Amino acid sequence: MGDVADLVRAGGSLREESEFLQVLVENTSQGILTIDTDSVILFANPAIEPILGYTPEELIGSSKMTIIPDRLRSAHQNGLDAFVETGERHIDWDGVELPALHKDGHEVPVMVSLRTHEYRGERVFTGMFTDVTERKQREAALREQKEELEEFADVLSHDLRNPLQVAKAQLALGRHADDTAKREEFFETVDESLDRIDAIIEDMLARARDEGEARAPDTLLLHAIARAAWETVATDDATLTLPDGVWQVRANRSRLRQVFENLFRNAVEHGRRDVAVRVGVLGDAEGFYVSDDGPGFGDDVKAQAVAADGPVGGHYGLHIVGTVASEHGWEMRLADDLGGGARVEFRDVALIEKE
Repeated sequence: MGDVADLVRAGGSLREESEFLQVLVENTSQGILTIDTDSVILFANPAIEPILGYTPEELIGSSKMTIIPDRLRSAHQNGLDAFVETGERHIDWDGVELPALHKDGHEVPVMVSLRTHEYRGERVFTGMFTDVTERKQREAALREQKEELEEFADVLSHDLRNPLQVAKAQLALGRHADDTAKREEFFETVDESLDRIDAIIEDMLARARDEGEARAPDTLLLHAIARAAWETVATDDATLTLPDGVWQVRANRSRLRQVFENLFRNAVEHGRRDVAVRVGVLGDAEGFYVSDDGPGFGDDVKAQAVAADGPVGGHYGLHIVGTVASEHGWEMRLADDLGGGARVEFRDVALIEKE
C-alpha cells in the first residue's frame, strides 16, 4: 500500500496537502478563475487557455471585464456589487450558461459555477468554466433535424390529401354505379390516384435521402402535367383552361406536378365550387402562370410569401410551390388576376413552343 493511502487511512486529508491541490487545479479540464470584489483576476489555471485563448499570465492582474462581452459588462458589475452589499444572488451559482469573450473577439458559450470564500482575510470569488460549444452545436443540429422532420411530415400529409380525397370519392361512386363501363372508369381513377400517392411517397423519400436523380429535370409538356395534376385534385364543378399551343418546359416531373396540384387545390378550397382556373404562358414566353377567378390573395399573404420559409397564411401549399420554384431557379410572384382573382406567376422559366 502506498504512502498516500497510509496517510488517508491514518485520518489525514489530501485537502491539507497544498502540493496535491495545486496539481489537481493545474490538471483539471475545467477552467478556473478567481477574482476579488473589485473584479481583478487573482488566479487562472492552464485550462482557461483552450476555452478563452488567454494564458493564465495574460489574465492575472487584469479585470474580469476582459472576458465579458461589452453588452453584458454593466450587468455583471451590478450583480457583483449587489451581492457584496446584500448577499443576494441574481443567477444560479450552481451552474449558469453565459457567453464569455474569447481573446480573438468571438463569444464562447460557457457553463459557470461560482463560489465565494475567504483568502488572507479578503472575500474572493472562484468560477469553474466549462466550454459548452459542442453541446450547443449538437442541440442546434437536433433542433434543425426535428424541424426538417416536422416539415417533411406536414408536406407529405398535405400532398397526399389530394389524391386520397379523389380516390375515396371515386371509390364511393364506383360502388354505386349500375353501368359496368362507368364503374370501371371510376375504379381506373382510383388506381391513378393510388399511383400518384405512391409516386409522392417515393419522391419525398428520395429527396430525404438527397438522391440527385430525384431532382433531375426532364423536357415536359406543360399542358400534360397540368392536366394530370387536375385529375388528382378534388375539383368539384371547377373548370380548367390550358394554354393554346404545345409548350415544353425543363423541370422535374414530380415537383412540377406538385406545383399544379397545390395551386389547383388552393383555387378550389378558397374559391367557389365552380371556380375557373387557367394555366397560361406569360408574354414573350418568359414563364407561365396559374390564375383563378376566386377571391384573390390578401395583402398579408403576398407580404408573407416574399420571404417565407414556412407555411404562408397558415397553409403549406404556397410554401411548397415556392420551394419548388426556388429549386428550379424560377422567380415566383403573387399577383391579382385581371378578373380580380389570384394569379401565381413563374418567371425565368425556359419555355419552348413545339411546332
